[in-house]
Amino acid sequence: MSGTSADGVDVAIADIGPRGVEVVAFGTVAYPAALRRQIFRLFRPETARIDDLCHLNVVLGEVFAGALLRVCRTSGVRLDSIDLIGSHGQTVYHIPEGRRWGRRRVRSTLQIGEPCVIAERTGIATVADFRPRDVAAGGEGAPLVPYVDYLLFADTRRSRAVQNIGGIANVTHLPAGGGIADVVAFDTGPGNMVIDRVAHRVTRGRRAYDAGGRLAARGRVSETLLAELMRHPYLARRPPKSTGRETFGTPWADAVYDRARRGRIAPRDILATVTALTAESIAEAYRRHLGGGIDEVILCGGGARNRTLVNRLQARVAPAKVLRTDDFGLDADAKEAVSFAVLAYETMRGRPGNVPAATGARRPVILGKIVPGGSY
Repeated sequence: MSGTSADGVDVAIADIGPRGVEVVAFGTVAYPAALRRQIFRLFRPETARIDDLCHLNVVLGEVFAGALLRVCRTSGVRLDSIDLIGSHGQTVYHIPEGRRWGRRRVRSTLQIGEPCVIAERTGIATVADFRPRDVAAGGEGAPLVPYVDYLLFADTRRSRAVQNIGGIANVTHLPAGGGIADVVAFDTGPGNMVIDRVAHRVTRGRRAYDAGGRLAARGRVSETLLAELMRHPYLARRPPKSTGRETFGTPWADAVYDRARRGRIAPRDILATVTALTAESIAEAYRRHLGGGIDEVILCGGGARNRTLVNRLQARVAPAKVLRTDDFGLDADAKEAVSFAVLAYETMRGRPGNVPAATGARRPVILGKIVPGGSY
């Protein structure tokens, strides 16, 4: 899969069965710089072109298939040992609030990376395009990982918040001893997306992200700017809710940076402040919507490796213990890709993979579209 940061393809090869999930191999294949620029043009209506959308849908199918083949080669996993591929694709647009169509509002979401190409290049049955079925059932199409979070991390004694910090940050709350109907999940707000863009601006394009949060650690948080950013209307919305680049993408991050510079806030202080925004918006979401009483916060995604971000989050959610999925034997970077492998597995067994309480769907539905492979 490739997330909202759109920096490359995460490939997880997993052994899934009645006894659980074991990650056999994991690797990330970075997008070439030129391809990444093309993808980013699709994110903005003013730069997106329908011919580019058509072209990149197939190109990304080739890239995704190539990424799997590469990870198989480097890990020594035989391609013919893989029974099924689950591909999230690359989200290019997400309209969870819907748009008017006749007398009603219609929600929509679009992921590209043609699964027919993946199945053809690999010979393996491929499940893809998971989100539209939830949208068709009245949901927002996101978040979809709560079902997998429940399978992997639910506990009879501990109340847990599984917190992904990708481009967008999203939480799954698993109350102690609760069932799937008790799960609460939603996008908390920006994750790495704004941090990455501001890091790019601060370093004048030399860095695409703030590795380990080291640049932010050298700055000071502007409490005035942080308070202003925390008044963003999305953060006050009640779940179910989801968001994306349409709300917190490059235009918004650039506007924040430019406004702060006009206010004479130093570049590294701006980076420190948007890093604090991610931590504060996560902690505030817990207070507003989860009612407290969380024993453990389990981090995954690239933001789990941003020490400055994690330290601030730790302080804001105390006395809850902050862990990473690595502490449970699951690489924090691999967790999202593993989740879509599990969702593909559930689809092939005819089992629903969404959580209506998280997405707003009317009912549980079987997710995705199946493209047969040679072994189907």
